[in-house]
Amino acid sequence: MKKYIFFCRDQLIMCLAAVPLGAVTGLVCVLFGKVLNRVINFHSENYLFFLPFLGAAGALIVWCYSKFGKGSDRGMALLFEVYQEKRSSIPLRLVPMIIGSTWLTHLFGGSAGREGAAVQIGGTLGSYLGDKTKISNGNKIMMISGMAAGFSGLFRIPLAAVFFSLEVLRRGAIEYSALLPALVSAYTANCVTGLFGLEKFTRHLNCEISLGIPEFMKLILLGVLFGLAGMLFSLLMKKLRAFLPGLIKNDILRILAFGTAIGLLSLVFRDRYSGLGTNLITDGFSGNIMPWDFALKMIFTALCLTIGYTGGEFTPLFSIGASLGFVLSGLIGLPSELCVALGYISVLGSATNTFISPVFIGAELFGTEYIPVFMTVCAVARICNGNQTIYPLQEQQTLKADE
Repeated sequence: MKKYIFFCRDQLIMCLAAVPLGAVTGLVCVLFGKVLNRVINFHSENYLFFLPFLGAAGALIVWCYSKFGKGSDRGMALLFEVYQEKRSSIPLRLVPMIIGSTWLTHLFGGSAGREGAAVQIGGTLGSYLGDKTKISNGNKIMMISGMAAGFSGLFRIPLAAVFFSLEVLRRGAIEYSALLPALVSAYTANCVTGLFGLEKFTRHLNCEISLGIPEFMKLILLGVLFGLAGMLFSLLMKKLRAFLPGLIKNDILRILAFGTAIGLLSLVFRDRYSGLGTNLITDGFSGNIMPWDFALKMIFTALCLTIGYTGGEFTPLFSIGASLGFVLSGLIGLPSELCVALGYISVLGSATNTFISPVFIGAELFGTEYIPVFMTVCAVARICNGNQTIYPLQEQQTLKADE
């Protein structure tokens, strides 16, 4: 009984602390997101000027991290290390470093996302606040709550943000001890960014599908293919991380050389595979996708993120999945917008080893009536990803046989 009382007390304290955490994280996300949107628009209008200097911008990012970052260049790895008790805290300097470097990445046309920055911002602020609570595991729980606030504040999908933060740190396990504080912080951040006008992407699907045996088998096939796509992206990231440092050992020279090459190639493709990839998502729903779009976006994104550009993988994974979904819709014989939406969520689930969060992403963005379809495809994609992940430090939770 005493333990239960202490548990309830700690939960109450952390839920109360989650309110200012969500509010502050939401405000930072408003600043980060609104400026980023302006940066992306400015790049799109002047990409002919910016792309040739992508390598130079990358060299500046790596130099700044080495000069001022003091370990913050490890990004998401820091959050995993706190969770695994390999370190006690995350340096607060990570917040301005990840914000500035992500703005710079997108200004010059790097193929990267934005959610990684938001999750790291929230996680860093949550870890700092958790240290102040002096509660057992408060550091971890508030870090998870901050991750949820960052994700929710930027994308404005609080339920998906909560379950991503709960299930991403360890494959096969959910940190239910952080559920209530994460819900509070996620909804607080969502309210704050909504009040300040940060826009949310939504697209309600207008298609019908019956779950008869033929349709169910098609969904299974889609899940397998989307799972393999997520696995391929994870493997590509893993191989590039191991291979590229052997070609050019110096970090600054490596990003200067490869970044310049990526920028020049982006000029050839008229900026199609730069940035977040929202253009490919829009084209997927409107039917303007080329069969090779998903593969080229995958290559550009993997190269950019492994050589040192920042931002994250989520939105590029959304665009990869959406592009592939449109291509597969004609081959499998399901409505194209449904396949685009299924690719949007399930390739992400495959690459991050998550299941519940991509289902909620689908529900919050595309409509709750499609949840059975989302669950079917995301479950298969998660199973068929070969246990690969874009997060090298993501631990595996395994079942233990009875002694």
